[in-house]
Amino acid sequence: MSNSSDTNNKSKKAVVILSGGLDSTTCMGLAKEAGYELYPISFDYGQRHRIEIENAKQVAEHYGVSQRHKIIKLDFFRDFGGSALTDDTIEVPNVVNVEQGEDPEASEIPVTYVPGRNLLFLSIATSYAEVTGSEAIYIGVNALDYSGYPDCRPEFIHKVEEVIALATKVGVEGKGITIETPLIDWTKARIIQEGIQIGVPYELTTSCYNGKAEACGECDSCRLRLKGFEEAGSKDPIAYLER
Repeated sequence: MSNSSDTNNKSKKAVVILSGGLDSTTCMGLAKEAGYELYPISFDYGQRHRIEIENAKQVAEHYGVSQRHKIIKLDFFRDFGGSALTDDTIEVPNVVNVEQGEDPEASEIPVTYVPGRNLLFLSIATSYAEVTGSEAIYIGVNALDYSGYPDCRPEFIHKVEEVIALATKVGVEGKGITIETPLIDWTKARIIQEGIQIGVPYELTTSCYNGKAEACGECDSCRLRLKGFEEAGSKDPIAYLER
C-alpha cells in the first residue's frame, strides 16, 4: 500500500505524438518543461516523407526516452491514397504551383490533408496512454498555419476528449486523459521562439513533404517553416537544397 509520500513523488506521464517535425518536437520539449515523463509515439503511415521517422528516433534519443518510443505501422493509408502525402499521383503543392495560381493556402482543405489521420493517431495514443498510466496526450496541431485541416481544430480536439472519457477505463473511473494542444493558436514564429528558449533540437527535425535528405524549401510545409524562422529572427539549422 502506497503512503502519501509515495503518491506525492509519483511522476506524471504524457504520451507525445512525435512525427519528427518542428511542431511535434516543440510539443515534446513543452511536455518535458511541464514536468511530464515522456512516452513518444510515432506513425509510419506510408507518408512520402517517411524520413521523418528517423528524425523522430533522433529526437527521442535526444530526450533520453528511446526505450519508450513506439513506432506504429499503418500501411492502409497508402492503400487508401487520397492525399498528396500518401498518393504518388497527387502532386505536393510548392512555389511553382503558387506561381501558376494554385495557392495551397487558398484551398478550403489542402491536398496534403490525410483523411482520418489525427483521429486514428489520437485513438492509438489513447491506448498507449492507458497502458502507461499517462494522464495527457500532447499533439502539435495548429489551427493557424493549417486552418484548412478539419482535424486540427479545437472543436475536433474537444470532441475526441469527450469520446476518451466515455470509451476508456480511466475515463469511466473519473481519472481521464487530457489532450494537450499548446501550439493550437500560436504562429510558427512563436512556436520557434518558445522552442528555442527551452532548447528544442530543431536541427534534428524535418518539415519537408518531399522526404529528401535536404529539404526542398518549396513545398507548403517548407515555406511555412522558413517564414517562421525568419519572423522569429533565427536561422533554420537544417539543410536545404540550393536554389
